[in-house]
Amino acid sequence: MSALKGKIITVVGSGLIGRSWAMVFLSGGYKVKIYDNKPGQASGAITEIRKQLEELQQAKMLRGNLNVTEQLTLLSSHDDLQQALEGAFFVQECVFEDLEAKQTVFHEVENLVTESVILSSSTSCLMPSNVFSRVQNRTRCIISHPVNPPYYVRLVELVPHPETLPAVMDVAYSLMTDVGQAPVRLKKEIDGFALNRVQYAIIAESWRLVQDGVISVKDIDLVMSEGLGMRYAFIGPIETMHLNAPEGMKDYLQRYSDGMKRVLNTFGPVPDFSGESADRIIKEICELIPSEQEHLTARRERRDQLLMGLAKLKMRLVH
Repeated sequence: MSALKGKIITVVGSGLIGRSWAMVFLSGGYKVKIYDNKPGQASGAITEIRKQLEELQQAKMLRGNLNVTEQLTLLSSHDDLQQALEGAFFVQECVFEDLEAKQTVFHEVENLVTESVILSSSTSCLMPSNVFSRVQNRTRCIISHPVNPPYYVRLVELVPHPETLPAVMDVAYSLMTDVGQAPVRLKKEIDGFALNRVQYAIIAESWRLVQDGVISVKDIDLVMSEGLGMRYAFIGPIETMHLNAPEGMKDYLQRYSDGMKRVLNTFGPVPDFSGESADRIIKEICELIPSEQEHLTARRERRDQLLMGLAKLKMRLVH
């Protein structure tokens, strides 16, 4: 059993990501205090979390060894920050993606906790050196970037501040592993972290291929969902290379590196994602999935159901 088990985690911000983190931490048996500076928001989040956990239990997708009732006894809501932070060993910030807002949160939090408390941000694109610039003791600061929705997509990017202690990274890694996530350690900060850099590379080339009239929006999405995505749900690009030549990676590079470089040299500039090409791509995707909320909501629900099924399948096949 983990030495961290049963300890208190404070989640600051009760929006979608805050609620998702709370559910993940509850599944691991941690006490979770969820805080929001808007009165009533945190208690409203508990209502939503209860609803989601009950649906997950019904679908036999509830994570952890505790049932819904047992998990909910570990959860409390707070409108007072000092009260919410009392006893916590780990603080997960989940406010909206605004640098000043996050800096303010961490400045306030640091004044209310002891030196040993780990300060973690959910930011998807802001650099740790900027997010934690108003914190005095930056050795205990870290980015823990989840992938939406974290309950089904388990990756967490752990990104250190230049001053983060290795022991802090180790605790964050242990916590994320203990609650069933799949943490990866970045050795230093970089704009976009790892996931978004890879994602943006795919988006950019997909955009260029549609923009240049090579392929349609529908078909480029199929290239991923019925092609690369089938592999990448289970193995990554480096392992794919290693397995795709009879004698492994060295053999792959000897066979294919010249072809890769030839193709890569034909890649165009970074798209500006605006103008005529944007209008055309927006038109194409909206013909497939209209942008009215009812259609988008239905499609998001479908996405989450499919991810739930894939998560269940991966648990059965891989573990």
